[in-house]
Amino acid sequence: MQREQISVFDIFKIGIGPSSSHTLGPWRAAQQFVHSLQQQQELDHVVQVKILLYGSLAKTGKGHGTDIAILLGLDGHDPVTFAVDQLDGTVEHIKNAHRLNLGGKHEVSFHFDDDLIFLFSESLPYHPNAVTFQAFLSTGKAISETYYSIGGGFVVKEGADNSKHTEVDLPFPIDTANDLLHWCRKTGLKISEVVMENEQAWRPEIKTREGVLQIFRVIRECIYRGCHTTGYLPGGLNVARRAARLNRRLTGDRGYQNFTEWVDVVRQTGNGFQNILDWVSCFALAVNEENASFGRVVTAPTNGAAGVIPAVLMYYIAFCDGFDDDKIVQFVLTASEVGSIFKKGATISAAMGGCQAEIGVSSAMAAAALTECLGGSQRQVLMAAEIAMEHHLGLTCDPIGGLVQVPCIERNTMGAIKAITASQLALQTNPDNAKVSLDAVVKTMWQTALDMNSKYKETSDGGLAINIPISLPEC
Repeated sequence: MQREQISVFDIFKIGIGPSSSHTLGPWRAAQQFVHSLQQQQELDHVVQVKILLYGSLAKTGKGHGTDIAILLGLDGHDPVTFAVDQLDGTVEHIKNAHRLNLGGKHEVSFHFDDDLIFLFSESLPYHPNAVTFQAFLSTGKAISETYYSIGGGFVVKEGADNSKHTEVDLPFPIDTANDLLHWCRKTGLKISEVVMENEQAWRPEIKTREGVLQIFRVIRECIYRGCHTTGYLPGGLNVARRAARLNRRLTGDRGYQNFTEWVDVVRQTGNGFQNILDWVSCFALAVNEENASFGRVVTAPTNGAAGVIPAVLMYYIAFCDGFDDDKIVQFVLTASEVGSIFKKGATISAAMGGCQAEIGVSSAMAAAALTECLGGSQRQVLMAAEIAMEHHLGLTCDPIGGLVQVPCIERNTMGAIKAITASQLALQTNPDNAKVSLDAVVKTMWQTALDMNSKYKETSDGGLAINIPISLPEC
């Protein structure tokens, strides 16, 4: 049986908000469907396309931009390169023209209200996030394919071999935290070094470094943009952006012109406990306000939890002397391995496991990365991840109005603070005295996910989503 082999670039993906499972995943599924039509040499014969959304994709799809992502994916646009400031205009053109340009190559008739269908009461058994594409051909035939967005931008096609990679010969195969610790003990390598050795099975080390630093460039641009953008978030909740206001209060009258100068100003504000708490919250708010506004973000490991790891990384950069390419690569590689272990042993999809699968996993990833970068042993790194997740177990996903805003944005601040606390606890603890292993927590998280009522799994059918009486005209 083929092992699931997950690269750092599977965990960290560049995309557009607000959701990796409901925006990025469906976008990728739409692209894959167009590619499938091309492979079957049927693209030029398509006269009409219909899209059926099931389960969580139907119930919270509009608030998460699922419909928008699918239109853009079918129309030949890529989430990594698409200009986010052109999103509204492009979607409105598709709707008003009643035309889709499949793959940017073949125009077909498309009527948004009739051809994109939200099946609110239907769900498919494999995964709650399901979408079926139907292409009707000029020959009278039809092609139907179903895709599942399983979290973090990962997509699987029904009935296909969904292995992400061609199987490679990894020097250190890892499925569990115990596997990872075994290889660290056997080789003496740090966790980040084990990860880098495995990444070389796919590409040269220099390419991995370049890719990770590109991930960081998107993260820093997102944070900086979010800390300097005011206004209200889209969707109808009228949530005011807070990061820019908080940044302005913290920086005072200190001037700067770019990200690097801004980091220097952040450092100048001091190392007081309250000040650092405010900055970590500001960093997390900035990312997730951008995410909620269809901005460009990095899945970490999801969009809904995209602010936790960047916030902790910025804490490391600004307050722990971590502004160095080698240290940033070390941080990202360590975080990615912990995310991979959770994906293999449990889930990173809120539709499967609630918010523990998103904020909880991202907090564990960030705690592990910070601990290694601050000099923790391999066992302390895994301990930090365990502590962070242990105190997110059972966290539900109950977005108000199906929007990735309340309580999602503030939860990123809490996940970041918990990650830093978990790291500090681990660094001050002898792992010999630990009572709970990371593998035990992964197993417990998955059991909790299976037991959790579906109304707490990104359906907006329970929790805060039904107890806050707010009218949402756009949703």
